[in-house]
Amino acid sequence: MKTAQQLVAEAKSRINEVTVQQLQQELADHHTLLIDVREPEEFAQGSVDRAVNMPRGVLEMKIHLHPSVAHLCEGDQALAKLIDQPVYLICRSGARSALAADSLRQMGFKRPISVAGGFVAWQEAGFPVEK
Repeated sequence: MKTAQQLVAEAKSRINEVTVQQLQQELADHHTLLIDVREPEEFAQGSVDRAVNMPRGVLEMKIHLHPSVAHLCEGDQALAKLIDQPVYLICRSGARSALAADSLRQMGFKRPISVAGGFVAWQEAGFPVEK
């Protein structure tokens, strides 16, 4: 049997992570894809600008609906447009985003990236929060 912490640690060994400072720099590019995998009620309390809310429980089934590609194409075509792009994932603390990044990696995404420390670290760094 594995604990949640062990599962997250294993996921983190297979994925890439960035700091909130690195994410903030990446967001200067208005094409950066940022998915917030927290639950809708968490997201509603505050989020990073331009983050799209796709809760961890539905991410794999709905990623093709991301606004950056959903208006261009559907289903597998949308996934194909996302698969090579960096996809940044954020949650509250960095655990769910690590699991999400690992899941996307298993789906064939080449550049899923978890934000270490998550939204808590974002707020602690004093970066802006959307309400």
